[in-house]
Amino acid sequence: MGHHHHPHDHSHEHPHTHSHDHDAPVGPAEDLHVPDTELAPSDLGRRNFLRAAGVLGAGVAAAGFVTEQGTGTAAAAEQEMLHSGKRHGRGQRWLAGDHHIHTQFSSDAMYRVVDHVQHASAYGLDWMVITDHGSETHAKIGVDKVNPHIRAARAEFDDMLVFQGLEWNIPAAEHGTVFVHPGANEVAVLKAFENTYDGSVKKASAATPQNESLALKGLAYLASAVGSREIKDALMLANHPARKGIDSPHEIRGWRDVPGRIAVGMEGAPGHQAAGLPKPHGPGSGRGYYDGSPSKDSFAGYPLESYRTFGGFDWMTATVGGLWDSLLSEGKPWWITANSDSHSVYLDTAVRGGPDSDFAKQGHYADPVNGPVPDTGNGDYWPGYYSRTLVGADRRDYAAVMSGLRDGRVWVDHGRLVQDLDVRMRAGGREVGLGGVLTVRRGTQAELVVRIRTQSLPNWAQFVPRLAKVDAVAGFVTGPASDRDTFVAPETQVVRSWDVSTVGAGSGSS
Repeated sequence: MGHHHHPHDHSHEHPHTHSHDHDAPVGPAEDLHVPDTELAPSDLGRRNFLRAAGVLGAGVAAAGFVTEQGTGTAAAAEQEMLHSGKRHGRGQRWLAGDHHIHTQFSSDAMYRVVDHVQHASAYGLDWMVITDHGSETHAKIGVDKVNPHIRAARAEFDDMLVFQGLEWNIPAAEHGTVFVHPGANEVAVLKAFENTYDGSVKKASAATPQNESLALKGLAYLASAVGSREIKDALMLANHPARKGIDSPHEIRGWRDVPGRIAVGMEGAPGHQAAGLPKPHGPGSGRGYYDGSPSKDSFAGYPLESYRTFGGFDWMTATVGGLWDSLLSEGKPWWITANSDSHSVYLDTAVRGGPDSDFAKQGHYADPVNGPVPDTGNGDYWPGYYSRTLVGADRRDYAAVMSGLRDGRVWVDHGRLVQDLDVRMRAGGREVGLGGVLTVRRGTQAELVVRIRTQSLPNWAQFVPRLAKVDAVAGFVTGPASDRDTFVAPETQVVRSWDVSTVGAGSGSS
């Protein structure tokens, strides 16, 4: 038996900040007559936080936690980590990226490829994926026509790894990012995949067993294309998985379990984060445009709260002991990401050019032009401006990014909340980092070490984020689920919390 450890963000605050409650004890979390096992996950998290702060009972599981200022001693500690070869694994560095971006080759977007690449580079990203919507027009025209623009961007911006992908209409389910390693066959494989397995192209959107099977066949096709060396690699990540409630637990497990490990995770935090800004200054919707309700194709077991985000994070990720933990409790990898899902940028003045352009015929809109006023109705940010997926890579190339995503060397943040993160498990003289597996005998003492380098520089909104609280979440690995539609892991809990709100000026959250 083992444990899995991962950080969760449960903030419900302003898009750029995280805080927590300091009220006097009043609820079930503070009533020690109520056993831990009878508490709701949120109350259990609060109880453990109060225990760690010395307010309630005795402390919980031992763990190490270090916060470092972004200057002074932090720089020395960083050099020590580099010298020892232990920074994110030997020789590895974090590469920031975004796997969900739309251009003028999507029917509901407008920017050129170069616009996104230029902004992503300016906002500090290292890699990105162009993911125009799967559709009959895109499958017929767009997937071909966008490729020269992507190759031109690769040549012009040598600091940016630009993948070509598409946003897959998953048969019987929601959307997913599908992308491949660049090469001579990248367009051919994506085109064949989209024409044969896209839910919109194949009219296979309904929640039927036949359509669910088509999705699995699509992933198997990508695995075979890698196996036959048509392409070097391919990955799939489920996008905004809880938004419509149509990604059932058994479907997610099915994607994950297709041989070849093409499907490796989901958007733990969706794009469209500016959508939650209130009117008249913003769109006035839910963050991520999570503002819907169940439909006939939705999984009936999901609660109404799952159709909203929590601190900008998808319910499947944000819930302690929820669907993500249920997947991890099987002892199988499944990782989370964050991205922009950028279509139209908040407060941008650009508008579509060429009002007479024919998208259905041309496969794209004319280049955007400058409009009269900043648009407060746009719900997106530029890639890299707000949300990032950090991938541990031993070199700066396409294969290393894809390997890091598959292996789970991944963490995400909003608003540049931290400068650096390092998480390690140690036992018996062995050590693993994020995504690693440490197998030990029952009863062996294991140590969790979390090192966070706090933020010292303003983010792109021009303030320094502050780290308030860090949770360590742990649960038992119990093996394959007997019910593949389960989305709970009841024994998963917050085992330790740290209040770091007073650790100097300038900090972040993970």
